[in-house]
Amino acid sequence: MVVILWRPFGFSRRLLKLERHSITESKSLIPLAWTSLTQTLSESPGIFLLGQRKRFSTMPEIETHERDTELFSPPSDVRGMTKLDRTAFKKTVNIPVLKVRKEIVSRLMRSLRRAALQRPGIKRVIEDPEDKESRLILLDPYKIFTHDSFEKAELSVLEQLNVSPQISKYNLELTYENFKSEEILRAVLPEGQDVTSGFSRVGHIAHLNLRDHQLPFKQLIGTCVIVIFMTKEINQKHNTFFQVRENKYTYEFDFSKVYWNPRLSTEHSRITELLKAGDVLFDVFAGVGPFAIPVAKKNCTVFANDLNPESHKWLLHNCKLNKVDQKVKIFNLDGKDFLQGPVKEELMQLLSLSKERKPSVHIVMNLPAKAIEFLSAFKWLLDGQPCSNEFLPIVHCYSFSKDANPAEDVRQRAGAVLGISLEACSSVHLVRNVAPNKEMLCITFQIPAAVLYKNQTKNPENHEDPPLKRQRTAEAFSDEKTQIASNT
Repeated sequence: MVVILWRPFGFSRRLLKLERHSITESKSLIPLAWTSLTQTLSESPGIFLLGQRKRFSTMPEIETHERDTELFSPPSDVRGMTKLDRTAFKKTVNIPVLKVRKEIVSRLMRSLRRAALQRPGIKRVIEDPEDKESRLILLDPYKIFTHDSFEKAELSVLEQLNVSPQISKYNLELTYENFKSEEILRAVLPEGQDVTSGFSRVGHIAHLNLRDHQLPFKQLIGTCVIVIFMTKEINQKHNTFFQVRENKYTYEFDFSKVYWNPRLSTEHSRITELLKAGDVLFDVFAGVGPFAIPVAKKNCTVFANDLNPESHKWLLHNCKLNKVDQKVKIFNLDGKDFLQGPVKEELMQLLSLSKERKPSVHIVMNLPAKAIEFLSAFKWLLDGQPCSNEFLPIVHCYSFSKDANPAEDVRQRAGAVLGISLEACSSVHLVRNVAPNKEMLCITFQIPAAVLYKNQTKNPENHEDPPLKRQRTAEAFSDEKTQIASNT
């Protein structure tokens, strides 16, 4: 993870250098052969015929992606740049423009939204250097070729406002500020490499994940995508304390010392909605409380744990801040120790209650890089006679996958750790796409009694032959899958 201070691009609003070339239709040009026309126009740099579109091909009709890479991509010599040089991004492009009277610009622009040029840092309406009473509307060079390129409704408005649809061409100088961050990175990074442009923002801090091959360009990527977002300069001791709101709850923390991802707010809500008042939640990797606090607000009992002392500190703070500190018991343990200690003790008590008093128990394990490894802590965790399948704890375990079939990949890896097949007793939810070919998923299942309990001597199933035992276990898994569906 790379953490960088951020500020939106401070685009310059200066008037860009323009060279105007008026285009007039000439009847004498119409009969010319294409080769003669090309020769005639080649003598006038920067000008090509815009009229008579039906008779002459003036610009190829190509896909939007191809257009951008050809016209609005930075100069090719910036490829491989590791230290940003903004001056190397200057480029001149031909842009069609429409001359209009300045007093009608506002009314006209509402009707020309489709046709107007839309580029970072470029005004769509500029002064006409040759006529103070007129303005020039910059048009999209891939939508507007001649007056015939305007839609019928647009031509109607032009006629109503007494505006000639005649198009002129300008040489427009683009600079670094006029390119999108994706275009800059695509031009700078080696060909064929993924472009990292997405990031999560918290206050004036943003973080993004870089792959190994992007690390040599990390400073340039940070400069292109994210720069300082404050009215005054930040010194070396950056302010990384934040207060954020998510799903009606307030969280405070030091972003440099804890993990927070604003892109998981929907997932936090999804899990919260699965629990009802009186249920119990064990949050193994609780962070600063985005699962624990909303669940506690539903009058559930919550046991929240995090190994990071800073997360533990802010978890305590946020529970008080949201007035749920009496409903959340907080621990500062390794995930395995939490499962084999407090979770084990509480489960033994909860599962021994009468059927009428047994709550629904959920265990959230949101550490997608490693959570599956911690599932081994459930193997033979409890002693005694197994409870009814309907009261077995429900686990929500998160993981990343780069597999072509990510759901099956997560299911198989979780099952391998538990020593069973989860095919018939689990569901997998796609949380989000983290990067190209990398997904974040949540596998949900009830822990089978055969995994959770180590001593089942009173259960006749333990004395059956292995084939018969496997058959009955599969049937139990099927029952558990039905129970999961009804609970989720």
